[in-house]
Amino acid sequence: MLGVAVVALGLLTIELVREARAVHRLQRGVGDTWFHAADGARWFRLDAQRHDVPIRAIAPALQQAFVAVEDHRFFRHPGVDPLAVARAMWRNVRAPGTVEGASTITQQLARTLFLSNKRSYLRKGREALLSLLIEAELTKAQILELYLNRIYLSAGVYGVEAMSERVFGRRAKDLTLAESALIAGLARSPATLSPWSNLDGAVARSHVVLARMRAAGFITAAQERDARAARIRVRPYTSDGGKHGYAQAFLRQQFRDEFGGDHPPDWRVDTTIVVALQDAAEAAVARGLDRLGRRGLQAALVAIDPRTGDVLAMVGGRDYARSAFNRATRSRRQPGSAFKPFVFAAALEHGMSPVTELTGLDDLPPQGPDEWTPRNVHDDAPSALSLRTALFESNNRAAAALQRQVGTKQVLRVASRAGLDDLPDVPSLALGTGLVSPLALTAAYAAFPNGGLAVRPRGIRRVLDDNGFTAAAHDVVTERVVSPQAAFQMVSMLRDVVDRGTGAAARRFVRFPIGGKTGTTDDFRDAWFVGFSSNVVAGVWVGFDQPDAIGREAYGARVALPIWAEFMQQAGRVRKPEAFRRPAGVRPTTLCALSHHQPVDGCPTYTEYFKEGDEVPEGLCPLHRATFGQRVSRAIDGVAEALGRRIRDIFR
Repeated sequence: MLGVAVVALGLLTIELVREARAVHRLQRGVGDTWFHAADGARWFRLDAQRHDVPIRAIAPALQQAFVAVEDHRFFRHPGVDPLAVARAMWRNVRAPGTVEGASTITQQLARTLFLSNKRSYLRKGREALLSLLIEAELTKAQILELYLNRIYLSAGVYGVEAMSERVFGRRAKDLTLAESALIAGLARSPATLSPWSNLDGAVARSHVVLARMRAAGFITAAQERDARAARIRVRPYTSDGGKHGYAQAFLRQQFRDEFGGDHPPDWRVDTTIVVALQDAAEAAVARGLDRLGRRGLQAALVAIDPRTGDVLAMVGGRDYARSAFNRATRSRRQPGSAFKPFVFAAALEHGMSPVTELTGLDDLPPQGPDEWTPRNVHDDAPSALSLRTALFESNNRAAAALQRQVGTKQVLRVASRAGLDDLPDVPSLALGTGLVSPLALTAAYAAFPNGGLAVRPRGIRRVLDDNGFTAAAHDVVTERVVSPQAAFQMVSMLRDVVDRGTGAAARRFVRFPIGGKTGTTDDFRDAWFVGFSSNVVAGVWVGFDQPDAIGREAYGARVALPIWAEFMQQAGRVRKPEAFRRPAGVRPTTLCALSHHQPVDGCPTYTEYFKEGDEVPEGLCPLHRATFGQRVSRAIDGVAEALGRRIRDIFR
């Protein structure tokens, strides 16, 4: 017991020394948490919108407003207010299970700088200790200055100087009493009292602040009356940012989701974004939308490393400064034919091969209770197609027939493992009637070039605290979706889409090995292209925020594909692609490109890939005339194969 006590005391002493050192460093000011790009270079600050100013540059009325409403005994307590603590303890006893705070301004500063928002008695204890240390190191003026520069006030804005400029267009030192009360009132609930979305609520709260200021003796009754009657004018909301705005906002939100809204000093966040690819993505989206020339048209682009799930680039719209809504992560739209690869992947995993033939396509029966029957864009209906041809032609009838044959449950299982959840169990699933985000769909496509594994998108690799210790580490997370052999067959089929199918326009820009799939929804409301090289998978969506027709014949190949191809062209220069690697258990076989049978003289040929268990075509091509020698040779080969099978059966 003595040994345990000594160890515990030692650990407590070490922790106390660490806390004291961290507080002592506040004498030279609070540092910034920096986000670093994938190459390790400093990229942007967590609090890019914060503008630190000295206490003398903050209007006395604004200082007094915060003290009155947040901690009216601020100048009389040592960092912890005993009266407030006693009141909170009494209320917690009367309502078991709650942890009511009694936070002073010093405690709020300690939590903002060093702790999380998690409510617990242990955190409250550390908060109190840190507050006492802060009071021992800093003057009340220094504490108030740090607090007013660090407090979160609304819409991603921290500190009174930045908020004064955004709301009123003036410096914090120039605010009126009424304006000071409004800003101080936001601290209670920055989200619900935002002056841009709830000005009436913010004004009502400012009246409470004014009453507290009068009760504390900071203002007279006449000043309170005049301030209540003053007309508050708020500037229209504008979003900061611009270049890299969507990617940076995405990363900031990921950090805050994990560590809360507080701002630890001198932390380091290692991200996965490649700045050169981010620049290329923003340029491709801007030029693509300019070419289309439709006012209000938006686009999103996401690029991911298929092996790790690292987010390499992200663009969530036309202009972050005008609209901070990130369509790459938050918009959920129908993918159209861009979903079809998951139907075909389920079929390959189910025992089919790329040359398995789907028949009866010209007489497809109704598919559901509403007598829905799929139609193709040009309403042509061949009676039979191989899986490979059906995919590169993006044949709707074939996709619906394949879903029916494989089973919707199997398709949903593959899609869910790839990261596409909450899709409908309906006959039209194969045509992309579910809802997905560009980020989720792009990440799901990673399973094809990486050998059949689902990857979880990650924007942050790790977070280091101000002492260099790891505060968070995000490892690569994968899950098997389909076999490596089926994944390689899908790569081969999706390469066909680009080489001679609906995505052929990409070959004007990209010369290295790629695969992908177009997607277009009803009435041309959404246009997609999602594709990959060996080391980059990228997805592009184009459409309006309120679904509407993009234009006449606005297919994914015409609208989204040019943006994707321009980006991938640049991506190939930044991350040199390699040839797709064929896994063990896949056998290449030369077939006729038209009939998918054994070739004869005059057949255009290609290499097909078969996994174990696939049925390999044995007959000669019926579309091209074979020579007498080929027919004899084929007959001899057939006899030899039959004899070999009989001998194997005997020994088996």
